[in-house]
Amino acid sequence: MITDKGTSQMAGRFLARSLNDPTRLLIAAAAALTILSIGLLGAGVQSGILANNSQPTADRDWSELIASMDKMHMAMEAVKRSGNSDVDFVRLMLPHHQAAIDMAKTQLLYGKDRQMRRLVQEIIDQQSEIELMQRWLRQQEPASTKENQTPVADSGNRDQRCK
Repeated sequence: MITDKGTSQMAGRFLARSLNDPTRLLIAAAAALTILSIGLLGAGVQSGILANNSQPTADRDWSELIASMDKMHMAMEAVKRSGNSDVDFVRLMLPHHQAAIDMAKTQLLYGKDRQMRRLVQEIIDQQSEIELMQRWLRQQEPASTKENQTPVADSGNRDQRCK
């Protein structure tokens, strides 16, 4: 964690000079969601400890939140290292962002606090960040990969023309 103000400012200047606007946006969004996830994870761990020390809970909201986390962990563990740190970062962030949205939807269903509901809606509205990352990943695919992909099935008219 960066605690020195000078180090933090230097890192900010480096990012401002080194990265283009979409990349800065992506990093800022990832940092914000990571901070939020760490807070939620900490709360989850604490709640899990409390639940394990008392009786097991079968609350639907809790089950849905844990299911979202489990799905995220499985998806992140399935990501194969590409050797490109930018691609790897985005591939790992996609399930992370999706889990945040899934958890936010659960909270919207069960939560009561108005302030938290506003925050949850802002998280859900970040679906566009997932779409941005997906577009960026498609742009990173090498031409050979695009050429070797299975083409989309058509109605078969093309085959008739070739005969």
